Amino acid sequence: MNNAIRHTWVVSVALFLSLFVALSLIQVVLADDLNSRDENARQTIANAGAPRGPITVDGAPIVESVPSDHTQYDFQRVYHEPELYSGITGFFSVTGSSSGLESELNDYLSGQSDSQFFDRITALFTGRTMQGAQVELTLDGELQQLAYDLIPEDRRGTIVVTDVTTGEIRAMASKPSYDPNDLAVHSASEFEEAQQRLEEQPGLSIWTNRALNMPVAPGSTFKLVDTLAMLESGDYDLDTELDVPETLDLPNTEHGLENFADGGCHQREQAEFIWIFAQSCNTPFAEAAMELGQDEILAAAEAFGWNQSIEVPLSTTPSRFPTDELSDDVLALSSIGQQDVTATAMQLNMAAAAIANDGTMMHPQLVDTIRGSDLQILQQPSPEVLNEVMDSSTASDITEMMVETVESGTGFRAQSERFDVAAKTGTAEIGDDDGLVNSWITGFAPADDPQYAVTVVYERIELSEGSQLTGSQMLTMLEAVIEE
Repeated sequence: MNNAIRHTWVVSVALFLSLFVALSLIQVVLADDLNSRDENARQTIANAGAPRGPITVDGAPIVESVPSDHTQYDFQRVYHEPELYSGITGFFSVTGSSSGLESELNDYLSGQSDSQFFDRITALFTGRTMQGAQVELTLDGELQQLAYDLIPEDRRGTIVVTDVTTGEIRAMASKPSYDPNDLAVHSASEFEEAQQRLEEQPGLSIWTNRALNMPVAPGSTFKLVDTLAMLESGDYDLDTELDVPETLDLPNTEHGLENFADGGCHQREQAEFIWIFAQSCNTPFAEAAMELGQDEILAAAEAFGWNQSIEVPLSTTPSRFPTDELSDDVLALSSIGQQDVTATAMQLNMAAAAIANDGTMMHPQLVDTIRGSDLQILQQPSPEVLNEVMDSSTASDITEMMVETVESGTGFRAQSERFDVAAKTGTAEIGDDDGLVNSWITGFAPADDPQYAVTVVYERIELSEGSQLTGSQMLTMLEAVIEE
């Protein structure tokens, strides 16, 4: 009798182990292959219509899956306040297309990540529907709404707000925007029609985030890079007297480089470095760049993160400074953020935040926590140092120059009665005949105890309107995010 019981037990265990191994192979090793087969239509429909996890801001879902009673798919993806967050969430379509966090975090949202393996096994045995993970963002909903509302409807604008000590993104709003609900349809033909209609809108991309993936000429905000190179060379300090010619003759060309016609640089033929920075005079910076050489400017740019892609977890497009050898005339134009130099709004925000954080650049982060369906934490990013850009004394010197820019220079529209603001402005010509520019400002506050960095950029805008919008909107965002 004992032998019979023993044999039965061994066979039962063997069968259980065989079943477990088979299920594991199906769920993990063979799952992608089986699910991708054209003949497996039932599984394809089930996966596309499964309850993906929600994406939340301030504890409330901005994206969620709700039951669908009118199609062959069990669940419908729904986007709340869609235009406000579309550049971040992206969209998910049952046709297989997706963008934004819906794409980057698909494994978690669909419940297919490695950390959700046992949840899938449990769901298989219990028969319950597998629920995707919940993604909680670092965004502040009120700040996001404020930033979005500040950008005029017919403009290409971006506003980014980050915590300088943690890298957390508190707001990242852009226009033009779109409604992802138009793409989260259960019909391939409806999806294609919506996609075509949206892609015909000038300046709109349903595949990318404007703050992270739209590098444009940064103009004089790039002088933050020049300033780092100049200070670290040991040949310059805040009080160094420099020539301020109205026009700088460039080698290898008959053209000259001029200072901004409506600026204050014409007031003095020579001036201290801090004054030149505050007035954003082109000619002294270009002359210094040619004296220092391309390698020094390139090294400073790459210390700030140029020519580098990161994930926040959305992938970023690298801001560019040329690595091929430049002639002096091209280097001079590059040093003032023109020629082939580009930057994203996030890149300039990271630069300002690094200066604010005593020279330490933190890795920007958009995700606060990822939780399983049982609210167990699957991932919780910690603050991460991306690079030690400069020492604290150099950061302090640049901060002083940026404060002077707001108090008596080109950034005067960002002056606050509550605290000192540190900022750098920029205007970049875009090389066409309509006279439009890219208008920038990036900076942080309070200058004596930095908390948040704000970057505002408008693309292809008239000079006077861009200058009005950038400085005043930076001030609005700083005064909203910094407590009384």
